[in-house]
Amino acid sequence: MEHQNFKYTRSVVSFLFFIIFILWLIYFIEIKFGFNFNKYGVYPQRILGLRGIFLSPFIHSSTKHLFNNSIPLFVMLVSLYYFYRKIANKVLLFGLVLTGLLTWFIARPSYHIGASGIVYLLVSFIFFSGIFRKYYRLTALSLIVVFLYGGMIWYIFPTEERISWEGHLSGFIVGFVFSYIYRKKGPQPEKFHFTKNEEFEKLFDEDGNFNPPIEEDQEKE
Repeated sequence: MEHQNFKYTRSVVSFLFFIIFILWLIYFIEIKFGFNFNKYGVYPQRILGLRGIFLSPFIHSSTKHLFNNSIPLFVMLVSLYYFYRKIANKVLLFGLVLTGLLTWFIARPSYHIGASGIVYLLVSFIFFSGIFRKYYRLTALSLIVVFLYGGMIWYIFPTEERISWEGHLSGFIVGFVFSYIYRKKGPQPEKFHFTKNEEFEKLFDEDGNFNPPIEEDQEKE
C-alpha cells in the first residue's frame, strides 16, 4: 500500500531548506543594497504584472512578513513532500501558477507580494485531501493543520487593507480544487478483502443462526 512509502530523501530535505534560504537571501539583498522588488509582484489586470506569478512568492515587505511566511511554508512543504511526494511537484508548481493567475484576475490594483498565497494553497490542499481521502493518517494531519493554522481562515476575507486577502483566497480555492482533483492519486486508505470460507459458513443456517451440522457418529447414537 502507498501509505508504507511515507519517507524523505536527502535531496527533498535539501530542496525545502533551499527554498527558505532563497527567500531570506533575496530579502537580505533587497535590504543590504537598498533595492525595492515590490514592482515584481503580481499587479492585476496588467500584462507586465503577470511576471509576479513566478516572482512574487520570493518578495516580502518586511522581516515580520517574511518570518510569518517562512515557518508555515516550511511546515506545509515538509507535510506535502512527506505524505504526498508523488504529486507534490505538480501541486506546488501548478498551484503556484493558478494561484498567481487567479490573484491577477480578482485582486485590487496594487502590487501583491509574498509567499502567503502558496501557504494558503498548501494548507487548503493538505486539509481537504485528508477529508476527501478518508484515510486516518491524513485525516489526523488535517486536524493538526486546523489546530496550527485554523485562524488563517479569517485572512481570506478583506480584514485589513494592507493584506492581500485576494492572494490568500486564491491559494485557498486552488488548494481545495487540487485536493479534489488529486484525491485518487497518492496515498489511499487500505482496502480489506475478505475471502469466502465455505467450511465456516456451514456452521450457520440461512437466518444466520449458529447451527453446526450433526456428525454421522452422533446420528447413529
